[in-house]
Amino acid sequence: MNADELRSFLDEKVIQYNNPDFIDSDPIQIPHLFTQKEDIEIAGFLAATIAWGNRKMIINNAKKMIDHMGGSPFDFIMSHEDHHLENLETFVHRTFNGGDFTTFIKALRNIYTNHGGLEAVFAKHHQGETMQKSIHEFKKVFFEIEHQNRTQKHVSDPLAGSAAKRINMYLRWMVRDDNTGVDLGIWKTISPSLLSCPLDVHSGNVARKLGLLTRKQNDAKALLELDTQLRLMDKNDPSKYDFALFGLGVFEGF
Repeated sequence: MNADELRSFLDEKVIQYNNPDFIDSDPIQIPHLFTQKEDIEIAGFLAATIAWGNRKMIINNAKKMIDHMGGSPFDFIMSHEDHHLENLETFVHRTFNGGDFTTFIKALRNIYTNHGGLEAVFAKHHQGETMQKSIHEFKKVFFEIEHQNRTQKHVSDPLAGSAAKRINMYLRWMVRDDNTGVDLGIWKTISPSLLSCPLDVHSGNVARKLGLLTRKQNDAKALLELDTQLRLMDKNDPSKYDFALFGLGVFEGF
């Protein structure tokens, strides 16, 4: 396929997969459970944080996280007392455990109390055409509270070489609004043009087969390479192609 044919092919796949049917099988259903902005962005952040492994298990465990917070994430974060955090200790999703969950609750309270909330922190530091510098700065703010070093691995840092798949996915959820009802589009201070495609095994393999990516590792350098190609196809909404690459890899075995 030439460049025009490839763009047309991927645009068709975006339309095919970027629709409400996608929600039922994806962790994005978790923030869709809520209507208040803060509940949406907190539930989305926690769901995205544990979004690796079996998708059904991710969804089930994300719902358990919400249950631990009494079904009201923002209220729990802002009004919990120390003894409420003891109930979180039993939570586990792969290497994310109750101690990590407790640290995340405390870090989120700090962000909403002292930094204006999640959107404000992410919107503050972007440079150039991407959000990768913002993600790096977000991690520093997130862990300015007392925490165990082990918990830091659950927030990726693109400037340390990570593709930061889960945070890029989270940003897509919060920022994109294309009127299909999938991505929530509740953050208006960040442009969709700054978003990056969440790069994982599925999207990376499909991108390589389509000639969009040559680097073998799914790391920050690979993300920059893929970003560059996707922005040539749609500079205003490059992350929409996540639906095409992911759909081709997961649902079609491309």
